[in-house]
Amino acid sequence: MGGTVGSQAMRTFFIFTIICILLCSHNAFCFYLPGVAPEDFRKGDPLNVKVNKLTSIKTQLPYSYYSLPFCRPDTIVDSRENLGEVLRGDRIENSHYVFKMREPQMCNVVCQLTLDAKTAKEFKDKIEDEYRVNMILDNLPLVVPIPRTEREGPPVYQLGFHVGLKGQYSGSKDEKYFLHNHLSFTVKYHKDQQTEAARIVGFEVVPFSVKHEYEGQWSEDTRLLTCDPHAKRTVSSSNSPQEVEDKQEVIFTYDVAFQESEVKWASRWDTYLLMSDDQIHWFSIVNSLMIVLFLSGMVAMIMLRTLFRDISKYNELETQEEAQEETGWKLVHADVFRPPNNSDLLCVYVGTGVQFLGLVLVTMIFAALGFLSPSNRGGLMTAMLLLWVLMGVFAGYASARLYKTFKGTEWKKIALRTAFLFPATVFSVFFVLNALIWGQKSSGAVPFGTMFALVFLWFGISVPLVFVGSYIGFRKPAIEDPVKTNKIPRQIPEQAWYMNPVFSILIGGILPFGAVFIELFFILTSIWLNQFYYIFGFLFIVLIILIITCAEISIVLCYFQLCSEDYLWWWRSYLTSGSSALYLFLYATFYFFTKLDITKPVSGVLYFAYMLIASYAFFVLTGTIGFYACFWFTRMIYSSVKID
Repeated sequence: MGGTVGSQAMRTFFIFTIICILLCSHNAFCFYLPGVAPEDFRKGDPLNVKVNKLTSIKTQLPYSYYSLPFCRPDTIVDSRENLGEVLRGDRIENSHYVFKMREPQMCNVVCQLTLDAKTAKEFKDKIEDEYRVNMILDNLPLVVPIPRTEREGPPVYQLGFHVGLKGQYSGSKDEKYFLHNHLSFTVKYHKDQQTEAARIVGFEVVPFSVKHEYEGQWSEDTRLLTCDPHAKRTVSSSNSPQEVEDKQEVIFTYDVAFQESEVKWASRWDTYLLMSDDQIHWFSIVNSLMIVLFLSGMVAMIMLRTLFRDISKYNELETQEEAQEETGWKLVHADVFRPPNNSDLLCVYVGTGVQFLGLVLVTMIFAALGFLSPSNRGGLMTAMLLLWVLMGVFAGYASARLYKTFKGTEWKKIALRTAFLFPATVFSVFFVLNALIWGQKSSGAVPFGTMFALVFLWFGISVPLVFVGSYIGFRKPAIEDPVKTNKIPRQIPEQAWYMNPVFSILIGGILPFGAVFIELFFILTSIWLNQFYYIFGFLFIVLIILIITCAEISIVLCYFQLCSEDYLWWWRSYLTSGSSALYLFLYATFYFFTKLDITKPVSGVLYFAYMLIASYAFFVLTGTIGFYACFWFTRMIYSSVKID
């Protein structure tokens, strides 16, 4: 019977996954196509540079480009944004920087302004916090090429350029703030030899700080002495930098050069996504596979010694230890399927875990196939939000199905708790964090309209789907236990120290965490150090290894627990693999103090709050995997072995 239940569960999950892919494939194409459609430019065609948010790895608080007194166009137009872009704090707007395709420009004046005490302080604060300016041309982010010093090869690219820098004049100890007011752009293009049309494949900049000089009074026709296209005088260094002080005059200028490239349009993102060394990822996978092989060996040994005991008939003698071990788990057969304490809460957490598992698997499949490319900003987050909502039907189904197994009757109550417990917790934390971000006047604060959209997705779509899933799950016949349960609980003998619940749960979380911690470093780096993460092929392999590891460690420790005549396995199977979330949070804490340079209290609160939410989600995901593994394992061993 256990095998039948297992095969049914696998078949149901496979069908659910296919349905999810069919439901979401249209959305996935919608996310990806805007970033994929190439645009051809002919000589002289206008190229409009858009500005995006200001970012800093020191504060993690994004700001709108025009929150600083940069040169403003007459009318600021916000580009259309998806939900993911808004949640990321992206604010994409038009700018004064307009080029003409394949027509180089030298020393174009953008605007002239005079700083006052307020604007000077604003620039100084952003320079102090190492803010970077982000721009976009033809959906490509602006990068600063940094030449490699140790070895030959392509340069390292950094997203955006610094607003300015701190430094000292030679012979002075006073630290000054200097503004990057001259930008030397390079637009790389790939030309079609037949049509003469070209496609943009690169967008680079080298920023300079220059104290521009001119003669007479400033006007629109004034010619600069420091940068003159007529005299072929260009800016090539920051030897005479533009200081940021009250009543200082600042003139913003730019050059643009066009460079033909052999890189084709389809490969233009390769330089952004190029990893410095992928050997560490293979090492991570090999390391994780060693853990899986070790656990697989232990599970195979347990299966051989318990499920296929017929082999023993060919052996004349059986050791006393083996006989005692087998007797241990067989003795608790009348109590092993007794419903646990707080069974309703367990049903809710299992349902939420199924929702997460479906979300992660479908997202990984789409990402690995290239549907969620970084070229579509916010696409990954938007897809995950929509998938979370759609997966509500499976959360309701799983929680109601388990609830009926525990002889429950009030399925609506379970559906309501499944729909609200995890989302309400996360939304409450998110709401408080959003208030903190609003207080900092950051563009990362979610607007009221977007907040309303999130609430609608939750109450208008997710909650009804959870109830639909619960209704379907509760109408299914209850999963029958392979053995009968006694009315009077059996007394649990005193356990050895190493079988203490807290100790075994904490030990159980080490191996699942060990399977993912190397890849976790790269994920944290991409999130908190503003880098691209696009190695979903590796991540998908690591996810499969994580699922196997969680399942096997839970089975092994569950078996040892039953052999010790302790039948309270329900919650412990969930907590065993779920405890890996504790190690994830501890690692995030270690990462904060060793890799990040966050100094502001608000930024620290944001980091730990978001990592706490991530750890909570990881707990629900891994705990559910461990629970279902033990659920299948206990049914298999007690249905396959005859109980005297």
